[in-house]
Amino acid sequence: MSIITHSLISSCPSCGSDLPIGSLTCPDCSKLVYSSQLDALADEAKAYEKSGEFAPAMEVWNQTLALLPVDSKQAEWVHERLRQLQSLATGQAAEQPTKQPRQVDGHATPSWVKRLGPLGPFALLLLKFKTLFLFLFKLKFLFSFLFFIALYVTMFGWRYGLGISACILIHEMGHFIDIKRRGLPAEMPVFLPGLGAYVRWSGLGVTRRQMAQISLAGPLAGWIAAAVCFLIYSQTGDPIWAALARTGAVLNVLNLIPVWVLDGGQAVGVLSAVERAGLLAISLGLWYYTGEGIFFFVAAGTTWRLFTKDKPEQSDWGTFAYYAALLVVLAVILHAAPNALANQGISGK
Repeated sequence: MSIITHSLISSCPSCGSDLPIGSLTCPDCSKLVYSSQLDALADEAKAYEKSGEFAPAMEVWNQTLALLPVDSKQAEWVHERLRQLQSLATGQAAEQPTKQPRQVDGHATPSWVKRLGPLGPFALLLLKFKTLFLFLFKLKFLFSFLFFIALYVTMFGWRYGLGISACILIHEMGHFIDIKRRGLPAEMPVFLPGLGAYVRWSGLGVTRRQMAQISLAGPLAGWIAAAVCFLIYSQTGDPIWAALARTGAVLNVLNLIPVWVLDGGQAVGVLSAVERAGLLAISLGLWYYTGEGIFFFVAAGTTWRLFTKDKPEQSDWGTFAYYAALLVVLAVILHAAPNALANQGISGK
């Protein structure tokens, strides 16, 4: 394992601004000053983890803490990863006793089982079935999704309930796939019946631009799902597909409102004041074009973000174009698809 030393950086590698001595984040663009060094350390630690060398991996992860703000999400993630590796290292040591294990029913029994006294057999049973328990724990995606479907099927009938659940799943998988393609750890979506869904993920040294792109990947996937529903409606005339197209489009525009923990709230963080003003103009134009009040809320949220203090000095026209394009294509679906929910209702047959 190599130990990497780091010299002080006097100017931000991202925006070039002068940095106060000892800075870990840039006060202008808010990016991590040592992001490249952190990426190198993360790659080294992951290589140790992959080969089962947990102790060296922990040493490398500990080095990253010196380059991260104490209260940052990345530092929180590293501390959690260290706890996980400590548990794995303890289990690894327990499974490799130095003494010859005694035999019970023809099978070797680890020495730590004896030290647990009457709880030893129960602990050994849990260890043998740990794979099963981990598998069941990962099924929270499936269980939560099934409950999610059941709620909407009960409320709206099986066709619409199953369809809108699938559209929301596709939105969340957009986030999940974009995270995984960047090599970041992520869990399958968890669904909250009646509320929505989320993807839990962690990333070391993720830039604000990457965060924005991951946030917009969900609405992009959601637009694809809504567009497919509209194409099916245009071929069949079945109002259930128009209802799914409209609902999917509304939900994704709702997620693009640049406030709180919504996808738009994360994405707008990389946009400059000029770009936010442009987004406001586009939102107002789409409100006028479609007559859909949801775009008024996008405009209202953008107006608020014009006066917040998180505006970077550098522009990110790529993210601006991505954000604006999503609003436009979702508006097209809302304008073209009839409101089957209001005009005809939806059938569960």
